[in-house]
Formats: sequence, structure tokens, C-alpha cells
Amino acid sequence: MSNRLEKEDSPYLQQHKDNPVNWYPWGDEAFAKAKAENKAIFISIGYSSCHWCHVMEETVFENQKCADVLNEYFVSIKVDREERPDIDKYYQEVYMLLNRRAGGWPTSIFCTPQNKPFFAGTYIPPESRQASIEGMGFIELSKLIGEKVAQNDTQLHKNADEIQSYLKPKEHPTQATKLTEDIASIFFKNLKFNYEETYGGFSVSPKFPHTSTLNTLMSIYEINPNKEIASILTHTLNNMALGGMYDLIDGGFCRYSVDSQWLVPHFEKMTYDNALLCEVYLRAYKIFHNENYLLIAQEIVSFMQKFMLEDNLFYSASDADTEGEEGKYFVYSYEEVQKVILNCGHSKEESKSILQALHVSKNGNFEGANIIRLKELSKPEWFKKIKIALQELRKPRAYPFIDKKVQTSWSAMMIKSFFELAIYDENILPQAVSSLDGLLEKMMLDSTLMHSTLINKEPKIEAFLEDYAYLGVTLITAYELTCNENYLILAQQMANSALERYYDKGRWYFSRGEFTTEADMRDSSYPGSVGVIVDLLLSLGSILDDKYRHFAFKTLEYYSYDLHKRPMNYPYMTNQALRYIHEDHIVKVPFETSIKEIRNASNYPYLHVRYHEQENMMLCNNHNCFANANSIKELFKDDDKSVRL
Repeated sequence: MSNRLEKEDSPYLQQHKDNPVNWYPWGDEAFAKAKAENKAIFISIGYSSCHWCHVMEETVFENQKCADVLNEYFVSIKVDREERPDIDKYYQEVYMLLNRRAGGWPTSIFCTPQNKPFFAGTYIPPESRQASIEGMGFIELSKLIGEKVAQNDTQLHKNADEIQSYLKPKEHPTQATKLTEDIASIFFKNLKFNYEETYGGFSVSPKFPHTSTLNTLMSIYEINPNKEIASILTHTLNNMALGGMYDLIDGGFCRYSVDSQWLVPHFEKMTYDNALLCEVYLRAYKIFHNENYLLIAQEIVSFMQKFMLEDNLFYSASDADTEGEEGKYFVYSYEEVQKVILNCGHSKEESKSILQALHVSKNGNFEGANIIRLKELSKPEWFKKIKIALQELRKPRAYPFIDKKVQTSWSAMMIKSFFELAIYDENILPQAVSSLDGLLEKMMLDSTLMHSTLINKEPKIEAFLEDYAYLGVTLITAYELTCNENYLILAQQMANSALERYYDKGRWYFSRGEFTTEADMRDSSYPGSVGVIVDLLLSLGSILDDKYRHFAFKTLEYYSYDLHKRPMNYPYMTNQALRYIHEDHIVKVPFETSIKEIRNASNYPYLHVRYHEQENMMLCNNHNCFANANSIKELFKDDDKSVRL
């Protein structure tokens, strides 16, 4: 028999509708029941493509013993973190406060009947492992907590009250620090300390793509090119794309690699990762003129169009698991690949070297199976035909579960990357425009921006700061690619709404209402919303009205102490600080001027376009114009070209 999640739209909540746990969705009904019956509250937060969320469902929430304890002692609430990021942010702060380290998913929160949290964990196995509360299994832990709450344990309630007082928004340190160009050298010094020289990237394992770090490093390089920065960038980008975390067969990047060489991923593919990595490789293509980088961006877009697009709207994620087995869709047996190679016309002798080049062996490189990986970024001539055959091998397989939720912020990221690709591949521009218009039609209800919904449902959850910020910067890019001033007007509306709802004297909130949560200056899975809203404000300050630049400055000033002290922790924000210091260059050109010609003419990282009806072209900063010409070539004649590698 299904529980109350049966009526919910969220794909993640739907995954739990048949658990023996008597789940409630987040809402008044659950909290009223907890108070009325003096029952503890258990809150479980996750998302549909999360591997360890699936593991906890299988081992705990489908376990009848665990379910019996929860149903007897608790009101149990399931939350989709992608649908309600405000709830997730609040309880991640709870986890950090209680454990002195960052949390993860699934998130497991235990609260009093008044919804005051006092214990937080992540994945908790069903059985105890050792004689301590950290080693308690879910059955023992939840029963102990449930009994203490039922007995009105005074110490437990006292602890919950103390925790509650710490969770109230605190005043940020008022000490402001002047931000100078030195922030770039501090950033690079910290980055070199974290750089992993063998395979690139900025950790050993697990390895995440760190797109904000790569983007900021590219900005520093474009301002002051040097071979050390170029080497770090290209070495990292090349290794990330050799295969494994990057899917050489269908295209698209997985969330992260569990090893140091980018080989073995958790196989989920997130829209935001692929959007951000598409932009990173496009930008690297512009700087280093490596055609392989452009090809990777095109393959990402092709993957999104083929697997993650419906009615011009983008799904949010695809799962790591197929039929309960991680990576099953993606990997191959030795015999499968050998047969493909022979069927493509290669001899047995040739197949040996090709198998080796593909990192395919009888023992495999992932749990006895094989992840396809190449040794060089430039693909051999034989790869194209074999790739098509390996795609055909996948077709009969069950594709991983796809979360068909549409999120404004993530979709905006993806649409922006489509527009960026359209600079080099004009055939993609109609899809970029259709997807942006489709997103606006879907998520703007009576002039109110919404956060998420399913493809065929009406959105119910209003937008958060990240939605306004990411949609705003996408609208700026759309304006520059299409000359459509309606996009610029909408970008201004996004900024105005964000300022009205979430801004307070330089400080930004992610959400206000049921949960008032601070906006992230730090980048996590994707850039924090403070940095992105500063990006939007600086763009509008350059293109439209200088007043937006004032709000950007006040934001940078408010967060300046932490930013100057640890810029490596806030790469996107660091990039915007450097942008403020160096100032945007604004190219004022007649309508229909080639955006590709403009981008290719300049290596300056902070370049924006403003269309006007005059025939001449001007190059300006935020205070004056310093060049006037009749052609783009003449306008940028003194602009140095970056080193070709």
C-alpha cells in the first residue's frame, strides 16, 4: 500500500511512495500530527539521482524493522532537496553545526515534536557497527531517540533549544577589506598548493570538475598570460575528457570521479555539471584554439538534446544506477568490445592494440567490466566507427532513471551554454532561443518566477535567489547573441526582483519566508548565488545603468574580508571581484554585428556587447570610451593575442 508520497509530483518522493515507512511530504499535516501525538520528527533529504540515497532506501527505508521503529515513534518526512533547496540549506547548516563538517546526501535529521533539530547524520546503516552513538545503526539509534522524546527527556529538549538559538541568522563581520589585484596572486598561490600534478584537478580523490576555479584561472590567464597557468588548465581539461567521468560514447559528464585519474565516476549526469563544463570547454577553445575542446562542448549539447530534452525544456538529472546496479548501462564486457572491433573490419591483431587503447581488458577497470577511456584527447581515426557500434550496444539496455523535473536555475545554465556554443555553431541558436522562451513561458506565472516543476505540470514553488541570478545572466547572453532587447529588459526585471526580495545592505539571502537562509558566497556543486547575482549586476551596470554596479560593489564590500583571506574558497566571487577591479569592456556596435567576430577579436575576459542604431563602433569601459572605428578589426587592432598551445 502506498504512503502519502503517492500524491506528490517530485520524482524523488515518488521513488519512496511504496516504502513501508509512513512517509509524509513536508507540510502542516506532518507537523500538526507530531505535536498532537508528542512524536519525534525524522526528516530525510535527498534527490532522485543520488546513489547513496538509493542505498539508504534499500537498506533502511525498505527494511521492515526500520520502518516499524519509524512508524511507532516518529512522524517521518521526505524532502527533495532539488525541489526545496531552502529546506535543504537550513538542515545542511544544522548538520554543519552539530558535526563540525559539511554534510551530504542522504541527510538524516532528528527533531523534537516542535521541529527543533538535535541530531544530524547522512547515510546510517540499519545495524550498529560499534559501541558509540556514531556507530549506532538506524534501528538502535532511532529507537533510542524515539523513546527519549516520548519520555520528554529534558536534556534532549534543552539541547534542541540551544541548537535552535545558534541557527538564527547572525550578523556578518562588518570589517571590510579593500580588494585589489593581489587577490589574483593569492588565488593562484592557493590553487597551486591544491593542484594535483599527475592527472590535473585540485584534489586527489574524489575529484570534482571545479568549473568556477577553472573559469577564474582562465580570466587570470587572459589578463596576464603565462605558460604555468596554461599548463594547469590544459592538463586538467585534457585528463577530465579522456573517458570515465566523461562519457566518450553518449557524451556528457558524470557528477565526479571517485579516483584520482577521472576514470571511475558515480555515473549520474546532472544538467548543471554539463552546462558549466560545456562553457568551460568553449572558453578554453577560444583561448587555446584546441578543436578537441569545441568537439567536447558539441558532444555535451548533443547528449542533452538526445537524452535530456522534452518540449524544449531540460530535465534535471539522470541516475547512476540501472536496475539497481551502478553503471550497468555505461560499461562493457571485454567480449562485447572485442566483437565490435572485429565487426568494424579490424583484424584480430589490430583488435589487441585497439582494446589496449580503449583501456579494455579481461579483468576490466570497474568491478570486472570496462569503462571506455582513451590515452590522448585527439581521437584515433578508427574511434568514430567503433563509437557508433558501442552506442548501438547500449540501445537495448535500460537507460538510467531520468528525473524529469525542470529547474529554473539549472535550465538557465544549460540554455546559456547553448547560446555560447551558437557563437561557433549557428545551427544551435534556434534551440537556444526555443528553450529560453519555453522556460520563460513555463516558469513565469503572472509575473512571478517559479523554481521547479515537472515537464507536464504547473509549477508550485516560487523561485529562490539562484533562479533570478542564473536566469538573469542567461538573459544577458541571449541579448548579446540575438540583439533582442526584450531579453535585456527581462534581465533587468530579474535583478530588480532579486534586489527587492533578497538584498539587505550588501548582504544576500537565498530564501525568505518559511526559511530565511543566507545565500552562498561559496561554490559547491555549482557557483554560489551571491557570485552569480554580482555577475548579473555588473553586466547590467555596464550595458544598461551604472546603479547596478553600485549594488555589486556593496556586495563585494560586505563579503570582502572572507574573499580576500581565502579567495580559493570562493572562485566565482573572486572572478567577479577581479572583474570589478579591472572593469568591463563594452563594445557598442550596430545591430546584427557578428558576435563571433567580436569575441574572436579580443582576449579580454570581461567583455560585453551593447547594440545601438549608430553605424560606428566604440570600445568603452565603465567611465569613458577610448576607441572608435568602423570595423571590429580596426577597433581591436591593439589587442594582443594569447599564446597558442
